[in-house]
Amino acid sequence: MIVRTTRLKVLCAVAAAVGVYIVASRPDVTAVAPVGTVAVPAGSRGAASQRAVPHESGNLLTRIARRVAESKAVESLFHSHSWYVAPPPPPPAPVVVVKPPPPTAPPLPFSVMGSYAHPGEATVYFLTRGDRVFDVRVGDTIDNTYSVDGAANGQLQLTYKPLNIKQSLPLGGSQ
Repeated sequence: MIVRTTRLKVLCAVAAAVGVYIVASRPDVTAVAPVGTVAVPAGSRGAASQRAVPHESGNLLTRIARRVAESKAVESLFHSHSWYVAPPPPPPAPVVVVKPPPPTAPPLPFSVMGSYAHPGEATVYFLTRGDRVFDVRVGDTIDNTYSVDGAANGQLQLTYKPLNIKQSLPLGGSQ
């Protein structure tokens, strides 16, 4: 003896409703050939061009499979969507045009060792650079780079020839 509970009654009602829905939502039979039909050549067995072949076992399952396969919702069933919007790129940094500094002469590589003045002759200045000693007079050129212009106010005036920049070298008390 089966005890029928309320739960069992509800489940049976739901199953019956699903069955009725499947049978009632059947596609239009006139628009589409029935599932079990097979084409028969016109010359064989009478005037009918089609004959129905009963497929009772797979008919319901075939209809359900076709209905699910034709649905467009199957493709987008697990489609993901992101709401993330990338921020706009930062604006380009402003271009700052910096004028290059004007060219300058390198610092003087010489130091004054001393000077010698013979009466009636031009003064000779002794300059050193590293371990070399140069004896120069006003108007001389040192290594085609520096020219000696003169001496005034305790300083020897030199010109850096590549840039034509004047520089002065202190003579100290050696005059």
